[in-house]
Amino acid sequence: MGGLYGLVFFLCLLPLAAAAAAEAEDSGDGVVSDWELVSRAFGSVSGFDSSIISDKKARNFSVREIKLPGKNLSGVVSWMFLTNLTELETVDLSTNSLRGSVPGRFWSMPSLVHVNLAANRLGGSVRFEPGSGVSNSSSSLRTLNLSTNRFTNSFHPSGFVNLRVLDLSHNDLRSLPSGLEHLNDLRHLDLSDCNISASSKPIAKLRSLEYLDLSNNAMEGSFPADFPPLGRVKFLNISANKFTGLVGSEKRRFGSSAFAKTGIFDSMKTHKLNHTIRSPPPRIKHKPESTSKGKRRKSRKTVLVASVSSATCVIAAVILLGSCLYRRRRRRRSVRRGRKWAISKPQLPFVASTSAASGPFSFETESRTWVADIKEPSSAPVVMFEKPLMKLTFSDLMAATSGFGRESQLAEGPLYRAVLPGDIHVVIKVLEKTKGLETEEAVGLFEELARIKHPNLLPPSGYCIAGKEKLLLYEFMSNGDLNQWLHELPPGRTDVEDWSTDTWESQAPGGAALAEKTGWATRHRIALGIARGLAFLHHAGSKPVVHGHVVPTNILLDDDLEPRIVDFGLAPGGSAGGDSSSDVYAFGVVLLELLTGQRGSEEAVVARVRRLVKDKLGFKAVDPRVRAGEEDLPVTLAEALRVGYLCTAETPEKRPTMQQVVGMLKDIHVRL
Repeated sequence: MGGLYGLVFFLCLLPLAAAAAAEAEDSGDGVVSDWELVSRAFGSVSGFDSSIISDKKARNFSVREIKLPGKNLSGVVSWMFLTNLTELETVDLSTNSLRGSVPGRFWSMPSLVHVNLAANRLGGSVRFEPGSGVSNSSSSLRTLNLSTNRFTNSFHPSGFVNLRVLDLSHNDLRSLPSGLEHLNDLRHLDLSDCNISASSKPIAKLRSLEYLDLSNNAMEGSFPADFPPLGRVKFLNISANKFTGLVGSEKRRFGSSAFAKTGIFDSMKTHKLNHTIRSPPPRIKHKPESTSKGKRRKSRKTVLVASVSSATCVIAAVILLGSCLYRRRRRRRSVRRGRKWAISKPQLPFVASTSAASGPFSFETESRTWVADIKEPSSAPVVMFEKPLMKLTFSDLMAATSGFGRESQLAEGPLYRAVLPGDIHVVIKVLEKTKGLETEEAVGLFEELARIKHPNLLPPSGYCIAGKEKLLLYEFMSNGDLNQWLHELPPGRTDVEDWSTDTWESQAPGGAALAEKTGWATRHRIALGIARGLAFLHHAGSKPVVHGHVVPTNILLDDDLEPRIVDFGLAPGGSAGGDSSSDVYAFGVVLLELLTGQRGSEEAVVARVRRLVKDKLGFKAVDPRVRAGEEDLPVTLAEALRVGYLCTAETPEKRPTMQQVVGMLKDIHVRL
């Protein structure tokens, strides 16, 4: 009987012995190779191609990097196998469809420095668990990107004391991670779009921060008291929160959009208001009248002063009229030379004739003639979305644009500048592709577009339907469009109303101030803003909104050179879904234009830059005003060129999404 038990026991040990033998055979001396560990870790992940590491089966090969971004991987990674990779430094599995959670022991790997798991379906807890070694009582991790996943408030900062970059954006955290204030070396923190409703006071203790994005939450706090010292901060966005306080020079430094949709007010405006209220009126001293002779003498003086004042006013009026006529002539000349957007002051009001003839009304531009087929100008109402009680009509638009004359025209097409009653500065665009829309259909489209709100989008502020012509009203942007900023006007100069001296030709590129306004930091901020706006259009709603015509002339710049995308949703099928990959390609063209300074609309330019990037010579195509800078600038520019290269891939399936583009551009910003 004992012999039978022994036989059974021996037979049970055979599979185990076979497995051990197979493992020993794989590694040669009983030690599992790094290649085998990686293969086992991704054994349950579909889309993983082991051939990418098939040439590294050698026993002595050490895996230091695992970079598989955007490889259509799906499934669950067996992370515990990776914890045995003794020299693993970098893991990039971003933009896939990985599920599950990451065990705490993974973060205790002593060699692990950079981890990017963005844009997956990961969740669970992120908690540091010390390993068996003595030297790993805290994580060595310096960069951690978990953005656009399914993490809730399950990130525990304790143990991640060496973190410098932390991106938890686009998760459902709902509150700040407990202990976040103890990350003393943290330089980059992104908690945007995390549904956080908490005070920002813990973040105020992070005195090493250089990048802070808390936008699109419901956070509370006082600015700048409840924020880290701003002297080191290079990028700040706290928009769309419940913050209060005053902002001064920070508005110029970080841009007005950084404080949009908050309770933070401009301290300069508040100071002027208080000064006006507190300034006492001048005291008027009344002297007793002595004699009737004194009264007559005083009366003569009054008449003399009045006469001199009247003469002065007449002379001033003549001078002012001559100045206006002179400026008008120069402005006409500037229109012919292509400087349409650079108008710093509103034009003089145009008084429409009350006895105007009945319609239709025809208006000519350089590109086409458009006709408002209405009998009376006052019969076509103007609807203002933010001011629905304003009673404006097509007649008011005619008055504000001097009868849609060349004086008000901003471009060759039907695009006009106007100042409406109430000092409302707008741009009026006559649409060319919506004539076939019925009135109800057009109204529905315009109202839908007006509801799309984002700091980098410029939705219409109103509309007017005059016969078959549809007119959209937009907020006026004083810095014009991106095409002008890059190619027409001296960069950074927005006020060309003063023509007292002809300094146009003298504004050649050069100088520290000009270099700062046209350098890589500014262009990167513009590119990132455009990408964010397009990503919002493509991914925020239930259906993607395709722009259909992403070109520099449709990207306006506000006072702080923040980009605002205009004309979205107006292309055929644009508001009802469509192929967003065409927008990705167009963005890539715009990005290449920002980098090279050359008009990217020509296919030859795009093809040339793509060829240089493929040959790793893309730096030669970069605008010289961008190339002058820090030592590591060639690296960051090469990465930006690579983003443009990916976006302009000929096959739409190979192009990234705009959400992925935002992530790639934000990663570049980390290294600036």
